[in-house]
Amino acid sequence: MSGSASDRRAEVRWPVDFDVDYRIEGTYLFASIIDFSALGIFVCTDNPYVQGTKLQLRFTPPVELGVPAAVPFELMGEVVWVTHEAGHCGMGVRFLEVGIAMHQRLLELVRAIAYLDVETGN
Repeated sequence: MSGSASDRRAEVRWPVDFDVDYRIEGTYLFASIIDFSALGIFVCTDNPYVQGTKLQLRFTPPVELGVPAAVPFELMGEVVWVTHEAGHCGMGVRFLEVGIAMHQRLLELVRAIAYLDVETGN
């Protein structure tokens, strides 16, 4: 694993479980997002890419979050840390090139996740 915990946790990450598609150099892959913030995600995958790798991400939050899902989230990301820890293998990905409109959508999604987390007591 590279990077310190404080580097990776500049913002609270909320536990989630939804799918993400990502593309790198013409290869399309599918994995799960297991935590989420307005700055980035943790992608659970048995084959994480190395730190510094750029990925094109695409995900649609689950309907139960109540976030309009008509337009999937499509963002660029960069792998900022990797772990091969058993049961938690994957990569931390920081969002790149986030414009104002996308930032607002990400904040709306984080608020929905946080609200659901508080409501369910997790």
